[in-house]
Amino acid sequence: MPGQQEVRWSQLKVGVLVIVALCALIALIFLMSGNTGGFWSGHLVVRSYFENSAGLKVGAPVTLEGVSVGNVSQIHIVPERAPTPVEVEMEINKHYQNAIREGSRTSLTTQGVLGDTLVDIDMKFAKGGPVQNHGELQTTESPNLQDVIQASQGTIERLDTILDQVNQIATTLNSKNGSVGLLINDPTLYKRALTTVNELSSIVDQINNGQGSIGKLIEDDTMYNRLNDMIAKADDITTKLDQGQGTAGKLLKDDTLYNDLKDTTHNLNQITASINSGQGTLGMLTKDPKTAAKLSDTIDKMNAMLTQISEGQGTLGALFKDRKLYDHIDSLMTDSSDLVTAIRKDPKKYLNIRVHVF
Repeated sequence: MPGQQEVRWSQLKVGVLVIVALCALIALIFLMSGNTGGFWSGHLVVRSYFENSAGLKVGAPVTLEGVSVGNVSQIHIVPERAPTPVEVEMEINKHYQNAIREGSRTSLTTQGVLGDTLVDIDMKFAKGGPVQNHGELQTTESPNLQDVIQASQGTIERLDTILDQVNQIATTLNSKNGSVGLLINDPTLYKRALTTVNELSSIVDQINNGQGSIGKLIEDDTMYNRLNDMIAKADDITTKLDQGQGTAGKLLKDDTLYNDLKDTTHNLNQITASINSGQGTLGMLTKDPKTAAKLSDTIDKMNAMLTQISEGQGTLGALFKDRKLYDHIDSLMTDSSDLVTAIRKDPKKYLNIRVHVF
């Protein structure tokens, strides 16, 4: 039977073994921790101030561009820092001290859509040196889920109203009310649509078979050949025009027409200048008042003479107005014509010339 000393020695060995195992387990836990960098690494304390903690808890992870670098150690309310009274103190592994620069900003984000809240450090605004122990990082406020829900409350209400209206429209359509409801529920429309589709299919088949005018246009090469010939002729005409052939080509390429037009314009300018200077008949009519007066007097006399003729005065007036004079002249012309005809037939009868010598 073992003695009392041996029992105590055994108990001491068991206790020492348990203590060593607990120390090893605790050390292993701290070494496996990815948030603080392990048991033997130092810590850097920094703080930020937020308007609202948004459900942030002590022990929540702190990430740097998505990489876990520490944990939230304390959360306090500091009224003097209003409007950002929530002080969040963070313990950062000193291994990341050089990466966290002054000017970096912190924000509260969530792990996923409905995950826990954490602190994320953004380095894109960092410009200074490494942040010091007990330093302060500026914050970037981001709306939390509650803010998003509140902001979208009006949109949700409008969406609910729209859905009610859509539901009413759907009910109306299903009840065969209105034109659209009849179109959806009336089988007559389906039969008509089916008939129309069959007719369209028949028309397409006829066109593919070359039947009808459209079918010939698609299947027959005659139209294509004619169009191709027309294009070739148009190209030939364009080529000839560009080469100056034909009347139109000469109009486009020959400078003679341009020169003639230029000379004509020059001559017209000279004539216009002569008229404006009072030279020639037209110039005198334009510039000389005596000539214009004479011309006006002549026109008045001719107008008076035409008036007399129109009224039947004088010989010309009688010729225009007196039917008897016209008939006498017509009879005289007829007799004269008959006389000339008779003389041509028997000139000896009428042209008998006798010569007497005294």
